[in-house]
This record gives sequence, structure tokens and C-alpha cells, in this order.
Amino acid sequence: MTVAAPYERLPLFIKAGSILPIGPEIEYTGQKPDDPIILYVYTGADARFTLYEDEGTNYNYENGEYATIEMTYQDATGEFTIGERKGDFPGMLKERTFQVTFVSKDKPRGFAPTKNLT
Repeated sequence: MTVAAPYERLPLFIKAGSILPIGPEIEYTGQKPDDPIILYVYTGADARFTLYEDEGTNYNYENGEYATIEMTYQDATGEFTIGERKGDFPGMLKERTFQVTFVSKDKPRGFAPTKNLT
């Protein structure tokens, strides 16, 4: 496939059945909380994803100080599920905000950076 790829509009090809989390733009670890998170759900196949987070500044994750959130998408029913958060770590956000965006072959969506989310 040959497609135009100008600097200001780079093509992005993502497999059906993918869940892609995108957080706010940051310059260094601990700058600000990664919230909200946009979840791009690429339909056309079932998907499963585990969001992992930790302090990001040390090795405490080696001692179990981290959290995960399971996510699944069932293509046949169109059902998207965000599971319970498991685990915790110092400084963790107590509540997490997600914005879910569904993308399909028939309804493509532009992929936008999250610079303006904060």
C-alpha cells in the first residue's frame, strides 16, 4: 500500500482488535497525573488489554506496588468492559477517568494527541 505521509499528517495503521490507551502529554515522570486517558478501541475483532501503572520513579513495582486494570472488547456484541483496578501504590490516583473512542473501517477516526486534555 502506498499512502501519502506528509509531516503534518502521518498515516497510522492499527490492527482490528486493538485497544490503544493515550494519556496527556508530559515531559517527565511525575509531572502530572496521567488523567484522563483516551481509549481508542479498534473494532473488527475481539480485544483484550491490561493497563499497568506504577510510581514510575523507583523499583517499588518489584515489591508488588503497582496497579492493573483489565479491559475487553467483544466484537460480536459491541460490548466494551473496563474491569476493577487491582493493586495499589503510593501516590496512585484514587479515581481514573477514561474517554472511550470506537474506531472501525466504516467509521475511521483521526488520531489526535492529548495535549489539550489538561
